[in-house]
Amino acid sequence: MSAPALTPVVVRLKLSLLRNGLKQSGGRKAAYIASAVFALLFAALQLLGLVALRGHAHVESLVVLAVAVLGLGWAVMPLFFPSGDETLDPTRLVMLPLRPRPLVRALLTASLVGIGPLFTLCLLVGSVIAVARGGAAFAVGVVAVALALLVCVAFARAVAAANVRLLSSRKGRDLAVLSGLVIAVGAQVVNFGAQRLGSAGLGELDPAADVLQWVPPASAIAAVHAVGEGSYGLAAVQLALTAGALVAALAVWSRHLTRLMTSPDGSTLPTAGSAAREGSSSGLGRLLPSGRTGTAMERSLRYVWRDPKTKTAWVTSLALGLIVPVFNAWQGTGSVYIACFAAGMLGIQMYNQFGQDTSAFWMVAMTISSRRDAYVELRARALALLLITLPYATLVTVVTTAMLGDWPRLPEALGLTFALLGAMLATGAWTSARFPYSIPQEGYKSVAPGQTGLAWISIFGGMIAAAVLCGPVIALTIWLNVSAGGEAWTWLLLPTGTAYGAALTVLGLRLAAPQTARRLPEILGAVSKG
Repeated sequence: MSAPALTPVVVRLKLSLLRNGLKQSGGRKAAYIASAVFALLFAALQLLGLVALRGHAHVESLVVLAVAVLGLGWAVMPLFFPSGDETLDPTRLVMLPLRPRPLVRALLTASLVGIGPLFTLCLLVGSVIAVARGGAAFAVGVVAVALALLVCVAFARAVAAANVRLLSSRKGRDLAVLSGLVIAVGAQVVNFGAQRLGSAGLGELDPAADVLQWVPPASAIAAVHAVGEGSYGLAAVQLALTAGALVAALAVWSRHLTRLMTSPDGSTLPTAGSAAREGSSSGLGRLLPSGRTGTAMERSLRYVWRDPKTKTAWVTSLALGLIVPVFNAWQGTGSVYIACFAAGMLGIQMYNQFGQDTSAFWMVAMTISSRRDAYVELRARALALLLITLPYATLVTVVTTAMLGDWPRLPEALGLTFALLGAMLATGAWTSARFPYSIPQEGYKSVAPGQTGLAWISIFGGMIAAAVLCGPVIALTIWLNVSAGGEAWTWLLLPTGTAYGAALTVLGLRLAAPQTARRLPEILGAVSKG
């Protein structure tokens, strides 16, 4: 009896993985359905928009750029979302007697099943309709759509196979944290580009399109436009480039598959270098104060570097804290005061300090026997946070001021930034003791079930309280700017805001210390539910 064909088996495996994943919980099923509906509606709107642009003088530049960005997205997607498709990991199949060539064919076909390929297909079809002129162009468009779609999928598979050892390690999982940064930056770039195109027109894209028309998979769509213009030789070269890219991607993919299926996993083999690194100290402790303060600071900094949830929160705050002020200043619509947004985003990290400890907080609780111990613990966590937030918030404020060229307002902007940061450290310490909540270690949720209300009270209540505490500095800033001759004294806001923020931090820590020492059992119970 002959063995069944591999391709249908792998496609059924892909469908079974999808179906069984949706059966795990109603929330996961609802999220998948909602995302599918949103993606398909967005794809349909894009398709209609591209059809509506048919006949525009510069539509070919738009679609070439869009398809190039789409191909780039497919290539980098496995690096930031390695768990999006379980069939991306070929090491799950190493124990099976499979040859690389049939496996490549089967996995390539299975990759065409899903929301992503359907979304890509809609955009490619819309691009062909937008630029095709004549029956020959539409005929070439069918080939171009197939080639472009296969190139996108092959790019993703080749990148995933080349980096599968990395993506399955802790460092690879940490790489996925950067997806929030990529999305945030990409959203701001798209927003800025859309504003520029709205005022200058699609002709602004022509220089970029002239280069990208030779880069697969955009070259396939450029070939459709070339056929419509009668440039058959140019179209043949561009289609050949796309076909060559597909062959190259499949060859790279096949080579890495062969290596993965036949070589041992070296990531589990200890080496002398790794053993030496494990036995040596990073040197961080030698740079920090001695005693409990230095120990607690080092623990907090290691959470930032090693804990996935803590790292995700920090990366998001650092990215948004820089992107929002800088992009507003870049577009000429910002103000130096918007630089305080960085201090606000970073100050949030002080909230729920004990939640990142989870059930291991019992070890910290065992070392706290007095208000003094609690105060030193909270102070150390605040100092660890200041090591990152203080220079970063200063940098964002200076960069924003430089981009706006409003140097006279730099002292007051820094004063407001430091005052807000101190207020958020003060309220964060108090809410950490009064409204702690657990952060689940598994999944994407940042709050344990049943504790959402605590999280809202802790974060948003603390932010409102911090804004109120900054009222005196804000009022002084307004008074100096509106009073006659007051602008000559705005430089005083820098030392005033700094001293006020420091005083708020010390006061908040001293008020939170008795709460922490008294509520240790309640805090342990709250942070252990995740």
